[in-house]
Amino acid sequence: MSEVQDRKFDYDYDGIQEYDNPLPRWWVYLFIGTVIFAVVYIPYYHFGGGKLPGAQWAEDMTEWRRLHPPVPLPDEAELLALAAQPGLPERGRQIFATRCVSCHGVDGGGQVGPNLTDDYSIHGWSREIVARVVNDGVPAKGMIAWGDRLSRDDVLAVALHAYSLRGTTPSNAKAPQGEPIAAVAKAGDHGTAGAH
Repeated sequence: MSEVQDRKFDYDYDGIQEYDNPLPRWWVYLFIGTVIFAVVYIPYYHFGGGKLPGAQWAEDMTEWRRLHPPVPLPDEAELLALAAQPGLPERGRQIFATRCVSCHGVDGGGQVGPNLTDDYSIHGWSREIVARVVNDGVPAKGMIAWGDRLSRDDVLAVALHAYSLRGTTPSNAKAPQGEPIAAVAKAGDHGTAGAH
């Protein structure tokens, strides 16, 4: 294979000359290969029967969940006992501050998501319901299922923190959404008072 000889254009600009050399053959062949790959890939995966990585992942996760059914979430009494664990409120607050503030606001007053501090609820109001909403999400409303992204302990910690926000005073509260929560004492309610 002969060595490529440098060729220059017949002009210069401030003493700078531009080379007019052909691209290396390996680069040209690689480029042609990517074009051929795209001609096959796009029709097969976007319009044919091929599964894109996201769809394949979802299918694999569905099968994994079938083979490994999730442990049921704790009931109201278990969550009430869990809420008394030392360090859990702070852990829940930290997770809320990094994962939930973009939708519910720093103080739970609501932004895209609902206000968690008022006496109204969209899905019901109990620790158990809040934990289920955090774990399973509300896809129709844009809330992701945090059970797929956080550990079980983190889901429960942030759910209990979200539950504890009711009755606080946010700086810029969103208008009420949903139905009024039954007038029950916040402390010690067992399933009558959950998830915004």
